[in-house]
Amino acid sequence: MFLRPVEMSDLRTYVSWGRDRVFCEHAGWTVDLPEPAHEAHWRALIERPNPNPVRLAAVSGEEVVGYVDLAGEEPDRRELGYTIGPSARWGHGLGRTAAGLGLEYGFQELGLREIWAEAVDANQASIRILTALGMTETGRGHEEQFLGATTFYRQFKITMANWERQTTS
Repeated sequence: MFLRPVEMSDLRTYVSWGRDRVFCEHAGWTVDLPEPAHEAHWRALIERPNPNPVRLAAVSGEEVVGYVDLAGEEPDRRELGYTIGPSARWGHGLGRTAAGLGLEYGFQELGLREIWAEAVDANQASIRILTALGMTETGRGHEEQFLGATTFYRQFKITMANWERQTTS
């Protein structure tokens, strides 16, 4: 897998994920949003990319399987986000690989000193990914609705020094 800038050729892939109700519910996308609205949203993101967040397509083989975001205004610190779609791709290690590549990009390409992330406690798959990447839990965030239940965000971080130690051992 590798990361690259999102391209117009990715548009149909991202729009198609909007038809996957399970994906939309988990990813926080609007369920049952009409396809033209998804297309307009993604077309605008691709044609007029915003430098915050840095959004990169996650590509496996020749297929776009997700995206990674590095968001924030601080010059040395960003928030990691990652999404794998559609839901049929979950559970195959793609999220961990994409998130790991996001850390690599943040530390090596952007020169960040720290990357943080958060995941709702009810999303144990995301919690496992963040801890498997060596991120340390730092606290509890605000409450959030996830799949119809009240849960809360768990917050994590990793420093460049810790990431380098982990990747060289």
